[in-house]
Amino acid sequence: MAIDKEQLLTGLFHSWSGEKPAGITALPQSGSYREYYRIKSQNKTALGVYNSDKKENTAFISFTNHFKSVGLNVPAILAEDRDNDVYLLEDLGDTTLFAHLSEKRKSGEFTEDLVGTYKKVLDKLPLFQVRAAAGIDYSVCYPRAAFDRQSMMWDLNYFKYYFLKLAKIPFDEQALEADFQAFCDYLLKTNCDFFLYRDFQSRNIMLVDGEPYFIDYQGGRKGALQYDLASLLYDAKADIPQNIRRELLLYYISVLKNYHPVNEKSFIDLFYGYVLIRIMQAMGAYGFRGFYEKKEHFLKSIPFAVANLEWLLNNIALPVKIPALLDVLSKLVHSKELKKYSAETKFTYHLKLSVNSFSYRKGLPNDKSGNGGGFVFDCRAVHNPGRYDEYRLLTGKDTEIIKFLESQEDTEAFFKNVVSIVEQSVDVYLKRRFTDLMVNFGCTGGQHRSVYFAERLAKHFKNRDDIVVDLHHIAQEEILSRQ
Repeated sequence: MAIDKEQLLTGLFHSWSGEKPAGITALPQSGSYREYYRIKSQNKTALGVYNSDKKENTAFISFTNHFKSVGLNVPAILAEDRDNDVYLLEDLGDTTLFAHLSEKRKSGEFTEDLVGTYKKVLDKLPLFQVRAAAGIDYSVCYPRAAFDRQSMMWDLNYFKYYFLKLAKIPFDEQALEADFQAFCDYLLKTNCDFFLYRDFQSRNIMLVDGEPYFIDYQGGRKGALQYDLASLLYDAKADIPQNIRRELLLYYISVLKNYHPVNEKSFIDLFYGYVLIRIMQAMGAYGFRGFYEKKEHFLKSIPFAVANLEWLLNNIALPVKIPALLDVLSKLVHSKELKKYSAETKFTYHLKLSVNSFSYRKGLPNDKSGNGGGFVFDCRAVHNPGRYDEYRLLTGKDTEIIKFLESQEDTEAFFKNVVSIVEQSVDVYLKRRFTDLMVNFGCTGGQHRSVYFAERLAKHFKNRDDIVVDLHHIAQEEILSRQ
């Protein structure tokens, strides 16, 4: 006999609210077999959930009640009928962190506002991992109480059979199995006695009046701190620029230190190992849901995951010998079979090129991006028009100064060298999806040579679609501000 899920949920809603439901709407399914419904009456609303997996329901309800008891931002359990596999949740609305991210990034920029939102999320993460871990009932964890060797091997074999096999990536099964074991040995070197949320990513974080709330932690278990952070920062379609990932990694560590002592170097070293296993777990899911179940939208995540994997292989050397695994990952990254999948949502990247002129008498410009780095070019080696009375009141934007400087042989040689080195960094920054690069030109007064070269470099890059030029003449702006 077929189960009438909507009837069960509307009956539970009526019992809880005391009001007759005015409507029930099925919500789109994501990566699980749980079914969600929004139920409304004249004065109340709730989310109804049907899930035939009783153990998963027990884990979710137990964790939710515990998280609520310690003041964490999770939806309240409003009513439950576990015998019939249904329960009601507080309705947190429809704005996920991913939806907010997609809306904010229509211009392509990962804004300071978005960084601030992610920092709010990271402020809360240790509350789950450390504070709520004390007193949580791990006996209800499902399917396993810890992200231990067995759990890791499940994920790695999930990746092997549902992604590598179905994507036609060849591998030596025995050699790969040996590397999986060695990789698990490495990951298990860290403390694994914290609460591991398991699927801590942008679609499982809701924003309610700008504050983060958290859902879908029914797969939680004991594990390492690094895993959930890896899940969030390397969430495939969120496509966070690498320098922002680094900033958020360091921010999380600073927050974590308020709850638990941290060896920063050791934490970061192991973090990238957990990034790798998380990427492989996610790719296993894309293979199962996409290749096997033919759900096309999962295939759209593959290019993002491949890009993350490629960055990891090119930039991080894990201190563990896993040659067969690295060989397979390299084949995956270069697979022609996988290149045919296009991204469903591809953010357009723009590099913000901050170009400044300044006076050495006043000191170096501040880096407003907070990333550090960039270039400072000393223009004092170029012949100075400010030595001549007729040029002293002019600036590097005036025709007379431009003609003077361009009549000097050292001007062209200097600018050619600047362009060569800056273009090299620009190309690398765009490839690595960095967001900011600062280039400063200094001279004695910040009026003639530095202004000329800053203007000329800004003009050189201004017509590129992938670059936004932000030009400032600091000494001149200070003069104007005093007038």
